[in-house]
Amino acid sequence: MEYAWYEMLPPEAAAIRQAVFVKEQGFADEFDEQDEHAWHLVLWTQGVPAATCRLFWEESQQRLVVGRIAVLAPYRLQGLGAAVLQKAEAKAASLGGQQLWLHAQQRAALFYEKLGYRPFGEPDEEQGCPHIWMCRTLTAADDR
Repeated sequence: MEYAWYEMLPPEAAAIRQAVFVKEQGFADEFDEQDEHAWHLVLWTQGVPAATCRLFWEESQQRLVVGRIAVLAPYRLQGLGAAVLQKAEAKAASLGGQQLWLHAQQRAALFYEKLGYRPFGEPDEEQGCPHIWMCRTLTAADDR
């Protein structure tokens, strides 16, 4: 497994997000202005770009947020989602972050809870899909 961080949205990350969020899940507004200010991760397995996420500083809340976590269907259930989060946590810790936030689809909340994220606040909707804010405290071990 290989990975790389980008300061601009690379075509590999855009293609993964298009496949997962637009084609599979039906989200219309997948790409936004946050893409211009985020770090983008692409994870390859067997030479194929298979997973992605973005990491950004949310100025209004003064917090680091990981989002748009996506794994292509043929590569699911292989630990790539957890691997992407681990890389995001390490990047956030290297930037001095003490916590990492995400806006999880409620159907994926249990996955994030198993990785140490805890829900905060009330569920809300994003493009008609129930979401919940979740947070994990980062430790020195995350800066790996």
